[in-house]
Amino acid sequence: MDRERHDVLDELQRDPYPHYDRARRAEGLTRVPELDAWLVARDADVREVLRRPDDFSSANSLRPDVLPSPAALAVLGGGFGGRPVVVTTDGDRHQRLRAPIVRALSPARVAAVLPYAAERAAALVDTFAEDGRVELMSAYARRLPGDVIGRIVGLDPVDVPAVVHGGHRAEELLFRPLEEGEQIAAAEDVVAMQRVLDRYVRERHADPREDLATEVVASVTDGELTLEHRHEAVSHLQNLLIAGHLTTTALIGTTVLHLLRHRRQWELLCAEPERIPAAVEEAARYDSVLQGFRRLTTCPVTLAGTELPAGEAVFVAFGGANRDPDRHARPDEFDITRSPERHLAFGFGVHGCPGAQLAREQLRLTLTELTRRLPGLRLAADHPVSMRPTMIHRSPHRLHLTW
Repeated sequence: MDRERHDVLDELQRDPYPHYDRARRAEGLTRVPELDAWLVARDADVREVLRRPDDFSSANSLRPDVLPSPAALAVLGGGFGGRPVVVTTDGDRHQRLRAPIVRALSPARVAAVLPYAAERAAALVDTFAEDGRVELMSAYARRLPGDVIGRIVGLDPVDVPAVVHGGHRAEELLFRPLEEGEQIAAAEDVVAMQRVLDRYVRERHADPREDLATEVVASVTDGELTLEHRHEAVSHLQNLLIAGHLTTTALIGTTVLHLLRHRRQWELLCAEPERIPAAVEEAARYDSVLQGFRRLTTCPVTLAGTELPAGEAVFVAFGGANRDPDRHARPDEFDITRSPERHLAFGFGVHGCPGAQLAREQLRLTLTELTRRLPGLRLAADHPVSMRPTMIHRSPHRLHLTW
């Protein structure tokens, strides 16, 4: 990507909401060269795309913003994965890949893991509660979700930090411009994570357990575990783990940020903790972590009056839909007292996020801990907050807090 185009994309990613507003006001769809796609930013149009998976394929949903260098790709070639996953497949294959994840993240299984999640949330807050200040992303937000999804998958706690680190590095490698040396280092971290996951694939095939790793392995094998099966299973586990911790990490960061930027809302939440579920929904709507995914037309279609040929890319902006005034009153206001409304922060339709409830529960536990134990939380005046420039895991770079 050339530097000028990258700078424009960087600006769009740091604050996409003015771009969404212009796109909603325009007639038809707006072509955004930096995204290399048509921008779909109205709630009704986003829902139409998501209702028509046969016409709008998910094959390009994880297309990188940055193509790694040949040297970094060579490093990746020594790892595992690279196969289609639940986010990038359609039809029967998508349903087959999604089935074990839906089972593993059922309401009953989420409820079963909540005592562990509550214990970890309290223990993490214990590590800084007496310090008077904390950088919340590294001390808490990047740790709780990894511990929880690792528990569901069946990872040994000693392996979770490397897997979480590898997930973050995979995102950097594919969505941020890095110098070649840093690309190679990131690729090495990704491969290290993949090798850990491959070990679990081989172990669970030989000795099945009651965990998601075992279910994923069973879903791609027919008795024998071939090298191709290992690549498939690692691909699915990597995608699941990244979705399971990066998204929730970002959601925790953006929620705490906006509550503290709107001081009266934070104080209301501390005084009336029964509002926490509504605050979770408002935070998810107001600044959606998953700003959107790409889709690819499979046939000529007309959307919002714009004719699109087959093979045309659209960017389906959940974040734009969640600020649509035709759907949400006062959409640009952060207000935890508003009546709950159906937003698109976790997607919709056949590709709706199967881990939405798990993410909500971890955010609920987080707000319960912080409002009860640290009601005096404030943003540190000496550390201005900047948002990570990304459309898929939008969050603060760092979140320095004091009390």
